[in-house]
Amino acid sequence: MNDHAVSEEQTRIAIIEDDPEIRAALALLVQGTAGYACVGTWDRCESAITELPALEPEVALLDIGLPGISGLQGISKLRAVLPRLEILMLTIREDDEAVFEALRAGASGYLIKTTAPQRILEAIAEVRSGGAPMSPGIARRVAESFRRATASPLSPRETEILHLLCDGMSYKMIAATLFLSQETVHSHLKSIYRKLEVNSKSEAVARALKDRLV
Repeated sequence: MNDHAVSEEQTRIAIIEDDPEIRAALALLVQGTAGYACVGTWDRCESAITELPALEPEVALLDIGLPGISGLQGISKLRAVLPRLEILMLTIREDDEAVFEALRAGASGYLIKTTAPQRILEAIAEVRSGGAPMSPGIARRVAESFRRATASPLSPRETEILHLLCDGMSYKMIAATLFLSQETVHSHLKSIYRKLEVNSKSEAVARALKDRLV
């Protein structure tokens, strides 16, 4: 982590990116722009989660494909220690699962790494103003998801279980929350997998988010 002097008038930005060249380029971009300051750079979420609270950044540029705790997992962990932090994803991933998982976890915006430097700076200003900047292709995916009129094949109970699954609950936790036996939860999950034509928890969650079933 490399920290920099910051004035009160500057927007404080943290960079969490494991590629050293990209990390350095982003730091130079931020530091070289009036009104912005880089409070530090990290190559892993683990160290950022520990060190960032003392630095009080206002915006974090966060990659998804990090070693250890991924960027997607890191969103909620960062927000837990810095509730007012605006998180702007900056990643190569453009698949629906990554996009919707990031937004659902609390990311404020989603840009791909080919985004022009000036646009990244504009996006930082947008999230500070309450906006949700996205790369054009990402925005189109989100818009298309809202236009979908997928009729859910699931029963109300199955939908409830799928919702808890999307919240990261284990089968045991779901059973306890809904006052069901674990066997009953497993039975519902088998039905969910069959109806959604998926074979695993991750596939079920991805389908639920993609088709807005929860």
